[in-house]
Amino acid sequence: MLLPCKGRKLDLSRPQVMGILNVTPDSFSDGNRFRQKEAALRHAERLCTDGATLLDIGGESTRPGAADVSVQEEMDRVLPVVEAVLAELDVMVSVDTSKPEVIGAACRAGIHMVNDIRALRLPGALAAVAADPEVLVCLMHMQGDPQTMQIAPHYGDILAEVHDFLLARTQDCVAAGIRRERLLLDPGYGFGKTLEQNYRLLGQQARLLALGYPLLIGVSRKSMIGNLLDRPVNERLAGSLAAALFAAQAGARIIRVHDVKETCDALRVFGYAQECSTQ
Repeated sequence: MLLPCKGRKLDLSRPQVMGILNVTPDSFSDGNRFRQKEAALRHAERLCTDGATLLDIGGESTRPGAADVSVQEEMDRVLPVVEAVLAELDVMVSVDTSKPEVIGAACRAGIHMVNDIRALRLPGALAAVAADPEVLVCLMHMQGDPQTMQIAPHYGDILAEVHDFLLARTQDCVAAGIRRERLLLDPGYGFGKTLEQNYRLLGQQARLLALGYPLLIGVSRKSMIGNLLDRPVNERLAGSLAAALFAAQAGARIIRVHDVKETCDALRVFGYAQECSTQ
């Protein structure tokens, strides 16, 4: 599967790795390390060298309990880095944002994807994406919002509810003029879900393929890894790789991670073993 975007084609015939570049002071994993443009650009270069096909640049932390930031502050954090990466590196760029103003400015700067944890539900977000006929958009499931999402999340049937939410959002996007081939879906691991709910969803993830859209997943270093293994953030690599490989086997086409090199290596071994198993 090839997704055309801004004169490029994203090859989803095999899982691709999306490198995380947070330019926030309060990210749960690497907060404040890459707030300066030069530091962010050097890290972006490393992620590309390590094998990232896409870079996901975020200017607002979405960890549980994270505070909102203003539109202007998010733009000031994100846009200089976006412009620098697009100018200096041969890589597709995604912006992790929900704000329509940031979406519009980032699209005008030339980004390839909008990665929205709120699935374009903020007023004006749908129109901002629809205004750019080439940008891709990933719609994520979240119960609640970052301030409240981990306060006793509840589901009757988590897979059915995530499925129905994502189906409704894709229908709204198509009705707004966004072509189906521009859409990707994210089950939203860690966003309004308990430990058991996260793993139940991961275990049944392949059933979301029936929606007919590529899946983008993010499990890297998350609490669903740390709480299961009783590991701090900096000791979650092995668990993150295991979850990423399971998700890839269950149909994920883009894996969003902090540890790009290690994930690329794991996927390469996994993919080669799959190829050999059919020979």
